Amino acid sequence: MRVFVTGAGGQVGRELQQAFAGHDLTAADRAALDVTDPDATRTAITSVHPDVVVHAAAWTAVDACESDPERADLVNTVGTGNVAAAAREIGAPVYYLSTDYVFDGTKPDPYVETDAPNPASVYGRSKLGGEREIDERSAVVRTSWVCGRHGPNMVKTILRLAGEHDRLTFVDDQRGHPTFADDLARMIVTLVEGEQSGMFHVTNQGAVSWFEFARAVLEAAGLDPERVAPIATAALDPPRPAPRPANSVLDNAALRAAGIPLLPDFHEPLDRLVAELA
Repeated sequence: MRVFVTGAGGQVGRELQQAFAGHDLTAADRAALDVTDPDATRTAITSVHPDVVVHAAAWTAVDACESDPERADLVNTVGTGNVAAAAREIGAPVYYLSTDYVFDGTKPDPYVETDAPNPASVYGRSKLGGEREIDERSAVVRTSWVCGRHGPNMVKTILRLAGEHDRLTFVDDQRGHPTFADDLARMIVTLVEGEQSGMFHVTNQGAVSWFEFARAVLEAAGLDPERVAPIATAALDPPRPAPRPANSVLDNAALRAAGIPLLPDFHEPLDRLVAELA
């Protein structure tokens, strides 16, 4: 299969390169392809004429998006529209990587694919705008709390802070499913190879707060989890510019309905990642 991947330099993009290694892969990072340029995007994709496009390029700096909504919209909404238009021209489906931030986090139960989005942040609105550029032959893959070997992420941040401070504090009123980039990339390959279309929530299993996740990271590293203390989001000083969903738990209902095995509990890839980083 001929596969074109955007955002190939990001933490998920780099894992996608490895996961699609058995296919005819074109991997374009931001230096190779600026998806906000419609002509460059059209030329890059149509010249390769892929069977499928995996669109992982995005501006994911949530707080920075809050202060620059025009750039967020340009990259995440308009850029996705450019990719989708080029793919439609050659009849290729697009697999678009989206986010839990399309929900406001007020639902008491896990979010299923059919729940109505209601983003509370600029980032969430821009990613929802991207979702609306994707046609019915394609797929939207929402994920949450992504960590991995490449680039900055919370596992690396927690380990760094643990090396610098005796006591750590993390919020205990935001809950979600940690997702590991290599597992996510392999699931995207499964969806592509199975020619699945529609909306999918793809996460590792195991809902935790950031406080509980930080404790799990320390435990995986052989450190004392009691060093982590809880704090309420409202007590953060200074507060984060962008609102975070209190409930980011995504139910992987569409995967179950398609008979696709879910990703494992997050402790399994967490142990693997911490061992590799060590």
